[in-house]
Amino acid sequence: MAVTNTDYHYFDGLYTIPNVRRDFPDWHLGRSRFALWAIDVDYPGVRQKVNAAKQHLAEFLLDDYNRQPHITLSICGFPSNNPKHSDDFGANFFESQLSWISQACLKPFEIKIGTLSSFSSAPFLHVTDTSTSIASLRTCLTSSTHLGFSSVYTPHVTVGLYAGTWPREPVFARMKTFSQSDVTSCLIERISLMSYAAAEIGGPLRTLADYHLEQAKIEWHEPSPFK
Repeated sequence: MAVTNTDYHYFDGLYTIPNVRRDFPDWHLGRSRFALWAIDVDYPGVRQKVNAAKQHLAEFLLDDYNRQPHITLSICGFPSNNPKHSDDFGANFFESQLSWISQACLKPFEIKIGTLSSFSSAPFLHVTDTSTSIASLRTCLTSSTHLGFSSVYTPHVTVGLYAGTWPREPVFARMKTFSQSDVTSCLIERISLMSYAAAEIGGPLRTLADYHLEQAKIEWHEPSPFK
């Protein structure tokens, strides 16, 4: 399936938005790691598709984007035992999230990862979820007063970040020559609380904990930041 002009509705404007590799101390204020809830899809089939798309669009992309394939569900903030800033992520909200997920009684579900398209700032692979479980998880993990809330949401797997201000026509022309025939199916049995180094753009994700849908149980892989 080829990328068509109908995909432009994800693309706000006529040019890509460049990403800059630098520290943003006025944002992180010395706080080291930023947390998010995501679906880990770092499986061989998905990884292969992401790497192929990354190589296909390499001339437009920022070097050294090392974030593993994932589907962001909700950004959380900077984990803190003593929240002071609006983007701090405290224990109370985390416990509320766990309670809302448990009450939703969500079960494992299947998704399909396929077509290459693009936002203004980043190309991505479409995610199809006919069970609407991703939407349900979003409802559980976000609230209208939390920084992770957005009424506009497209489930996707980011391929990379644009390095410059490119006109969208040559970018989409390049996308049209990418093979779109394969769709990768994934059974999702858990969601993950992850974090990344705030001073590093596109750096790797680290899994803090997994929430297993079938067992409705959190499994920590690192000491909880809320103790």
